[in-house]
Amino acid sequence: MTLLQWFIFFLAVQVVHYLGTWKLYKKAGRKTWEAAVPVYNAVILMKIIRKPVYWAALLFIPIVNLIMFPVVWVLTLKSFGKKSSLDTILGIVTLGFYIYYINYVEDVKYITKEEYDAEKKKESTLGSLLFAVVVATIVHTYVMQPFTIPTASLEKTLLVGDFLFVSKFHYGARTPMTTVALPMVHDSVPVVNTKSYLSWPQLPSFRFPGFEKPEKNDIVVFNWPTDKRTDGTYKPIDKKTNYVKRCVGTPGDSLSIKDGVVYIDNKELILSSRADIQYSYIIKTDGTILNDAYLKQKLHITDEYGLVGKNTYFFRALTNSSAETIKSLNGIISVERNVASEADPTIFPITKTKSWSQDNMGPIYIPEAGKTVSLTKETLPFYEDIIKEYEGNKLQVMGNEIRINGEIATSYSFKQNYYWMMGDNRHNSLDSRYWGFVPEDHIVGKPVFIWMSLDQNVPWKNFSKKVRWDRMFTTVGGEGKPVSYFKYFLILLAGWFVFDYFRKKKKKATN
Repeated sequence: MTLLQWFIFFLAVQVVHYLGTWKLYKKAGRKTWEAAVPVYNAVILMKIIRKPVYWAALLFIPIVNLIMFPVVWVLTLKSFGKKSSLDTILGIVTLGFYIYYINYVEDVKYITKEEYDAEKKKESTLGSLLFAVVVATIVHTYVMQPFTIPTASLEKTLLVGDFLFVSKFHYGARTPMTTVALPMVHDSVPVVNTKSYLSWPQLPSFRFPGFEKPEKNDIVVFNWPTDKRTDGTYKPIDKKTNYVKRCVGTPGDSLSIKDGVVYIDNKELILSSRADIQYSYIIKTDGTILNDAYLKQKLHITDEYGLVGKNTYFFRALTNSSAETIKSLNGIISVERNVASEADPTIFPITKTKSWSQDNMGPIYIPEAGKTVSLTKETLPFYEDIIKEYEGNKLQVMGNEIRINGEIATSYSFKQNYYWMMGDNRHNSLDSRYWGFVPEDHIVGKPVFIWMSLDQNVPWKNFSKKVRWDRMFTTVGGEGKPVSYFKYFLILLAGWFVFDYFRKKKKKATN
């Protein structure tokens, strides 16, 4: 939806509002023209239904307004004496159009302050609940979002079963693009597993100023760029599946991968001390059987491994330190890191002329906003999705001729920044190697805090071992071994209960 289309839609909503309420404004002692002035009419409506003026602002915050609209419809009806259960149901199921009937057909009267005060006492609990939902929705959408690690792509850095808080304000919160969606739910409704949003209308979105830009080594949550519906069409950006990976390439970089190692501008990328990269390994023994308990409990190996031949083991994921430890065990003949050298047809960009693999690819230029690249049949596969899908142009290729928006194009200038994201579990991660660049407008936020961590392989009956206590209340970023602040949280919590006990005791004694 373009800005012009949204503006027309906004004006249409104002007309609908005016036609359905102008008589009610007059009965409430206001001027009829006040129902027609955009934004101002919302402020006056809040005065009519005797609610704080800041409620008018909530009507214009995407997603939050979906909660506010039904409430305002019901309160408008109650302000004119229509407070039965049937009136409430009709107000909601007709999407507020029941107010038209009240406006034109029924001779309603505006309730007095005494009637309002009597009704308000009944609504105190509902009002508190509504306020809590609105605040939670604002925090979830614009400040901090809970997130669960579902896969092993960042294993050893972030574990399956980690529960995170993802900061929206570090990189700047995005305003929602999907206007009609269930609050605090992503792309599907839990349990019933149905779509949680309507694809139309879509809002033009912008990002609030942030404290920083995504940098190399940052762990970033983003919307999977190539996520599609079952019919093959792309999902709205903010309803694409959330992924979490490590940023290894930023706008303007030239990225290469050589034998599984990332190079930026021909220099090896130095990873942070917390980045424990894993690769698959082939391990040969003299017939010695590897001890499962030792591998899982001492080396914390979580990915699959097993015999693939006589005295030959395949490990799907090992850190360098674990590989060195295994190499030192008795009966080990060789430990070799698996390097994919054969051409992989699924590697980005998908062309028949590329001989790239997940461990050897590049160089690839990571697009930077405002920069221009030449377009040929050879370079187009790198930027095709950017031109068509991420930056909304019409692309046509006829023989050797490339047309953008009907014009012959030999170059293209990028409208936004792009990033390259990869998992630390190099041979068990669906990442930029398979679908390319991550547009800046797909960036969701930065994981900052692990508040809970549950081992998925331990049953709930063994709760003390299921909870990874050493990961509770740890930070995601930083250098060195993560430190748990859980004990400090418990100390503060105990301090609060002690303080609250004596405070109440003193208050009771005073009374």
